[in-house]
Amino acid sequence: MAAGLPPSSRLPVSTAARGGVRHALLETIPGRILILGIIIKVLVSLARGVAGGGSFLAALDGIGSLALIVGFGYFLFRLLALARRRLLWRVRRKLILSYIFIGVVPALLIAAFFLLSGLLLFYNFSSYLVQSRLDVIQDRALAAARQTATELRQAPAAPGQVQALGRERDVLAEQYPAASVALVPVSRTCSTNAQAAGTDAAPSTPEQAGPWSHVAPPDSIPDWIPCSGTVGLFAYAAPGTATSAATPAGKVQLTVSPAGVREPNVTVTDADGKQTVVASGVQLVVRAVAFVNVASPQAAVVVDLPVGDAVRRALLADTGVEIHGLTTLPISGDRSARPLPGRSTAPASGSAAADAGPLNWVTFLDYTDWTTGKRGTVLASTSLSIARMYDRISATQAHIGDRTFAQALLFALLFVVGGLFFVIEVVALVMGLALAKSITGSVHALFTGTERVRQGDFTHKIEIKARDQLGELADSFNSMTASIEELLRQSAEKKRLEEELRIARQIQMSLLPQGPLAMPGLSLAALCVPAREVGGDYYDFLPLDEHRVGLLIADVAGKGTSAALYMAELKGLILSLSQIRMSPRQLLIDANRIIAANLDARSFITMTYAVVDLRERTITYARAGHTPLIYVPGPGAPSRTAQVLAPAGLVLGRKIEDGQVFEQLLEEVTLPLRAGDLFVFFTDGISEAMNEGEDCFGESRLGQLVEEHADLSSEELRERILREIEAFVGGAAQHDDMTMILLKIEEAGVAGPELRRDAVPVGA
Repeated sequence: MAAGLPPSSRLPVSTAARGGVRHALLETIPGRILILGIIIKVLVSLARGVAGGGSFLAALDGIGSLALIVGFGYFLFRLLALARRRLLWRVRRKLILSYIFIGVVPALLIAAFFLLSGLLLFYNFSSYLVQSRLDVIQDRALAAARQTATELRQAPAAPGQVQALGRERDVLAEQYPAASVALVPVSRTCSTNAQAAGTDAAPSTPEQAGPWSHVAPPDSIPDWIPCSGTVGLFAYAAPGTATSAATPAGKVQLTVSPAGVREPNVTVTDADGKQTVVASGVQLVVRAVAFVNVASPQAAVVVDLPVGDAVRRALLADTGVEIHGLTTLPISGDRSARPLPGRSTAPASGSAAADAGPLNWVTFLDYTDWTTGKRGTVLASTSLSIARMYDRISATQAHIGDRTFAQALLFALLFVVGGLFFVIEVVALVMGLALAKSITGSVHALFTGTERVRQGDFTHKIEIKARDQLGELADSFNSMTASIEELLRQSAEKKRLEEELRIARQIQMSLLPQGPLAMPGLSLAALCVPAREVGGDYYDFLPLDEHRVGLLIADVAGKGTSAALYMAELKGLILSLSQIRMSPRQLLIDANRIIAANLDARSFITMTYAVVDLRERTITYARAGHTPLIYVPGPGAPSRTAQVLAPAGLVLGRKIEDGQVFEQLLEEVTLPLRAGDLFVFFTDGISEAMNEGEDCFGESRLGQLVEEHADLSSEELRERILREIEAFVGGAAQHDDMTMILLKIEEAGVAGPELRRDAVPVGA
């Protein structure tokens, strides 16, 4: 038997696998789709090898690929479901996976969360460092432009102007080798009293100092620049770099810059449908403008500090962040705006990439269009080294040995606390696996025990290794298996008793009259329904001679087997006494004397005995504590109202003064008979039948029912009464035996009484 598999899957592997694969491929729709897809792909491959390609073959090949995807997807889903059922059948694997999902996965997610949070913090900090570095460069450029403008106001002659530009450029070149300075002639008025402020000597042509290798020096100052001057970040494109084209949206073009750096251009479509190819070979320059005479400027100083390799290396050395790629996005609402055209080879990007870290990020920088003054966005691709950035942050702290305090704290956090967390996680994992093994071991032992019990081995005992809940469960299982045989024996004994009671019921029913009494002048119907398999109610028809018949109905106190035995004893006694005692009163007196000597002190019997004399047309009866009779006169009577007849009498079996009290209280009554008279003898199971609300059917309801339907035959009236009782009781259980005799007087006959023995047992 294969271990670890559910009982339904313990089949020969080779046979089951071959049959399952054959059925899946040939008798299921996904399998047929998969085979069809393979056939289509093979035929398409053969056709292409013979006749070449074509649109029809391409379409057919697509259909085949779709069929393969559908078929393989279905079987992959089925395979995953089967693997899940096989792998997760054992409780141990489920518990281990539960522990992993509850304990390990959240820990990994928390670690990933803090790792991502730290990375995001460093990314944002790197963007801040880049922006702050560029702000420093802008402040330096504006200060240089204003300083140069101040010197030019003091040296208006042309040679002095050139010397002032050269001196400022030499100062800037110490930190920014590509720094360039230009003096541009302008003509504008910034103040109403410009004449009072004086004028400066404006150069006839622009003067320049520095290489100006990045872009051509400006020959004019745009009108958007205020008289106070400006400073900002400007973008310029290397020669050959496209800035706009009617390229289909989403298409990527590749251009090669003079520096040999291969960088893609990205097409962007604005709200008006204009397609713009943003330049990815873009470089940045910090440009500051200061007017020589603010009141009525005739010249302006332009200082350019290109953000080239030197600036990038300095940024990398100072912060650990390197800029290795720039991309400009189009300025919103201005289709003509574009970066400045470059005039020489752009600085090679990525020159210090070997020192940069592996983490890439994008920093958004604002640049200004030189012509219009509108603002745009530059996407600066950066690489950062967390270790270098951390070293720069902690460089000013005190040292502990060869490391700073922050580095020592970091190592302590990573290696001490992290190691402690790792050890705790490993210990928790080992403990979880041990607990899972303990739990699943007990479950497996219980599973083995149930399998042995299912096979009929009730002697198997489970070894109890721990007194925990599972151990108590195993002990309960052992107790259960020990008592199963006893339960089976008791079940067999119960079935035997039920069979004996069924036979006893048949015997008891055979003691009752087996059909109605066939006697001219009388119509008799009876009913006996025990509350259990056997009961204590009894009725009988006793033919006494050719014109007399005795009627008996009795109720033994209690239900079940004991009452049935007393009923059988009563039948034999009455059969004997009815042959020698013609008076119902005398018969009951003799019966009480005999029964009282043999009946248990806790039991008693109620009984009504009547003698019908058809020749004298009378009925004589006596009642020994039994329920009353209901009498409905025939059609010839003045009134046909139902009457309750209850002559005095005490129950049988009580040993009170040797039967003298019974004899004194017992009363015998004789009534004349007319055609159509109806007598109803019944036990308390009829009148005390209760519904679910514990309401009794009652003698008054029974009398009213008999009175309303007195014209029916005795059999029809019996069925009518039975239906009314069943409707009243509803779903409530029967709590007492129900017995009833219906006697109806008919026209006088001539033949003697005869009890038909071939009729169906009444009440059976």
